[in-house]
Amino acid sequence: MSDPAAAPVNRREYPDRPWVGIGVVALRDGHVLLIRRGRPPRQGEWSLPGGGQRLGEPAEACARRELLEETGIEVGPLSLLAVVDAITPGEPGCGPRFHYTIIDFQARWAAGEARPGGDVTEVAWVPLDGLEPYGLWPEARRVIALAREQAGA
Repeated sequence: MSDPAAAPVNRREYPDRPWVGIGVVALRDGHVLLIRRGRPPRQGEWSLPGGGQRLGEPAEACARRELLEETGIEVGPLSLLAVVDAITPGEPGCGPRFHYTIIDFQARWAAGEARPGGDVTEVAWVPLDGLEPYGLWPEARRVIALAREQAGA
């Protein structure tokens, strides 16, 4: 019998407060950069690059750090795009399993060759008209559409 106290603790699972996540819609020549997540929540799913904001870290600095860590690319000026709540229900009586408030920015690619890093298993520059096969979360599709509209792509 395993000892539950010996199991690793994920402070983001069944949190006592929402966690702040920062995402980036990186655009390049009619394409958006997507990543495949390597850990929960949404492990194995395609998504926008991004991750958790660190204490004392400005939101834009987090966006640039996460983008570079996860994909190896850099972008130009960031513009605020949307704020999304990602709430995954938990077991009855335990509250949400995950709760992230995600601040999404948009920017254009500036440098670097996309490659997976950090907790990312794959990266892909996907045509803005070719998102369907990636099974994106509806909010990710909505945010990409906003970015496309604002960028005139």
